[in-house]
Amino acid sequence: MNLAGKAALVTGGSRGIGAAIAKALAKDGADVAITYVSAEDKAQAVVDEIRATGRRAVAIRADSADMAEVAASVERAASEFGRLDILVNNAGIAQMGPLQEVSVEDMDRTLSIHVRASFVASQAAARHMGEGGRIVNIGSCLAERVAGPEMTLYAMSKAALLGLSKGLAFDLGPRGITANVVQPGPTDTDMNPADGDHAQEQRTKLALGHYGSADDIAATVVHLAGPGGRFITGASIAVDGGFAA
Repeated sequence: MNLAGKAALVTGGSRGIGAAIAKALAKDGADVAITYVSAEDKAQAVVDEIRATGRRAVAIRADSADMAEVAASVERAASEFGRLDILVNNAGIAQMGPLQEVSVEDMDRTLSIHVRASFVASQAAARHMGEGGRIVNIGSCLAERVAGPEMTLYAMSKAALLGLSKGLAFDLGPRGITANVVQPGPTDTDMNPADGDHAQEQRTKLALGHYGSADDIAATVVHLAGPGGRFITGASIAVDGGFAA
């Protein structure tokens, strides 16, 4: 129970990687708030599962494309628990397609959810954090190795999280707060199922030859959030089955 007494906020925590992270943080002792946009039933199921372990949990409706809602979700989480120690910027979308078909609206929405929301949430969370605070941004293996076409916008938006994490590391380091980015590889979720149309092609690019699970990503986040992560900051950590090897 390394996180006993800590409070966390996980954006996009109703399903997939976000839900796995929220439950893993709770298993290690943290009280956890999650945000969701439309899947209220799934968000409530995650909250119920966390509460069943004896931890406090709350689901907050917040659209990560709306910066006022993002900031408000941080304040709500801190108010619910009386503190905020851990922020995981996980909410994301997969906007893929031919370069010439990507609209300005597509670009603005993707950058809003992946980059602006992460910046705004980190800025708001830092006001509540003290020594031992943790910010973890969930990036992508595509941020550093784009292995095919039609992923330019997604890769660009996820690459920005590396710069954000490095900047936060220096801005918040004097206060004992760390900031890192975790780069998942192909992970078996609703967004990229292991039996999907492009799954076999992705497996050929993995040193281990198989998809990861959401729990694999969550385990690294929990490590960074706990005592083992106290001397890790400004880092990019690949949990990608060797995609970038």
